[in-house]
Amino acid sequence: MKAVILAGGRGSRLAEETEVRPKPMVNIGGKPILWHIMKIFSAYGINEFVVCLGYKGYIIKEYFANYLLHSSNVTFDMANNQIEMHDNEAEPWKVTLIDTGETSQTGGRLLRAKEYLAGEENFLFTYGDGVADINIESLLAFHKNHGKLATVSAVKPPSRFGTMSLDGDTVTAFREKQVERGSYINGGFFVLSNKVFDYIENDTTIWEDAPLNALTNEGNLVAYQHDGYWQPMDTIRERDILEECWQAGNAPWKVW
Repeated sequence: MKAVILAGGRGSRLAEETEVRPKPMVNIGGKPILWHIMKIFSAYGINEFVVCLGYKGYIIKEYFANYLLHSSNVTFDMANNQIEMHDNEAEPWKVTLIDTGETSQTGGRLLRAKEYLAGEENFLFTYGDGVADINIESLLAFHKNHGKLATVSAVKPPSRFGTMSLDGDTVTAFREKQVERGSYINGGFFVLSNKVFDYIENDTTIWEDAPLNALTNEGNLVAYQHDGYWQPMDTIRERDILEECWQAGNAPWKVW
């Protein structure tokens, strides 16, 4: 199974960081938050990724182009123009990086990943700016047991996010970015059927708007309630929260 990660946004509320790099490349503990997200999936055997690029996407390409070099000891034989890697500690990842446009919306970026998911009945999907101690194995089992087209991870963070109403495990209303204290919100970490691409029109489609509402109205969106750790990185303050956790050796999302 593959995991699709959105990594194309500008991250305007992290401007001091994102003026020089895309948001998913902001470091936590010396590694991009994108790396942390991939490590969460990899801990559960998910090692194939489709990363949707946009703003400054070339920086992500350069990071992975040099990943093996940065993860190994290396000998440069200048006379013979050869490089020898030693003690390679790189992860067993297969990473496909696709340009999805500078201004595409979340649904549009996902739609552009469709051709790289051919033959995948279901796939994982999340945002490139949030971490959790979510059990991916349990999430996948939940999706399979319900037999719906889409599963979203429901979390209870601060009330400034959008909300979901639930009837058991079924989503009955999806309201993005409306304050309602104590409600569940979209925590990312979706499991999706390949059929969800039929709900996305073009680059201007916002995944959290028409597609999720259509799936909700059909009873095809269920919520996996994650009551553990979840933390987005939308602001400098939230970046600092994550960094402090990592430096203190208390990073709940470090499931590997």
